[in-house]
Amino acid sequence: MIVDDRDTLAELTALSDAYEAALAANDLDRLDRFFWEADTALRYGVGEALYGIEAIREFRRQRTNGSPPRQVIRRTINCFDTTFAVVNLEFLRTGSTRIGRQSQTWVRLPDQGWRIVAAHVSLATETA
Repeated sequence: MIVDDRDTLAELTALSDAYEAALAANDLDRLDRFFWEADTALRYGVGEALYGIEAIREFRRQRTNGSPPRQVIRRTINCFDTTFAVVNLEFLRTGSTRIGRQSQTWVRLPDQGWRIVAAHVSLATETA
């Protein structure tokens, strides 16, 4: 097994950056395209559990102002072979003192390319 292949890490870094840009812009079309087009795609949020791409899309459509602005303060990416990766980051929302966490499981699918198949967002403790 190849772990943290340089080219795969570069791809996932670019995808993670693009995801953050789409999130900041509340670009719903781009955000949707990052997720697996399947009923088994999963996104656990701070206050919601979304099962399937349609539930994820509907949540984003209902969130009229998008995600609160945030700054990424730490990111780790681990790739396994060239088809599976995990992206974890910590963030700080503008005006908040609570650290947020985001985990994304990415899979390179033969018919869709790299997609998030599972994601989890939570808020943790106050910063010091």
